[in-house]
Amino acid sequence: MRNYVQEGRTLSYYNSSGATISAGAAVVVGGQVGVAINDIADGASGTLSMEGVYTLPKTSGAAINVGTAPIFDVSAGAFVPAGTATAAGDITGAVTAWATAASADTTVNVKIGVGNGAVASGT
Repeated sequence: MRNYVQEGRTLSYYNSSGATISAGAAVVVGGQVGVAINDIADGASGTLSMEGVYTLPKTSGAAINVGTAPIFDVSAGAFVPAGTATAAGDITGAVTAWATAASADTTVNVKIGVGNGAVASGT
């Protein structure tokens, strides 16, 4: 097939954030959330995993239930429960909670690569 590019499990990503992206960090790409496979220095390219289940940061104070679609709060760099008010740039619908995280937990297991999310305009 002449139009095949790649499987899509990983994505080459150019870091123009102004800071190094640490391995294992969540990275927003459009309406998707990927995970940095290795550290990616500012001004360098690296690889993001775009599929799989990862333990990623979650804000404390509210539980996230298994099977729900938590929101990635870009300003906090962490997930919040579905139904939380969004700010411009937050990512909705891009992941599924793979396990329940209690309100006091600071991480949540999420499956990335479940579909195209949306970039919130703020509510």
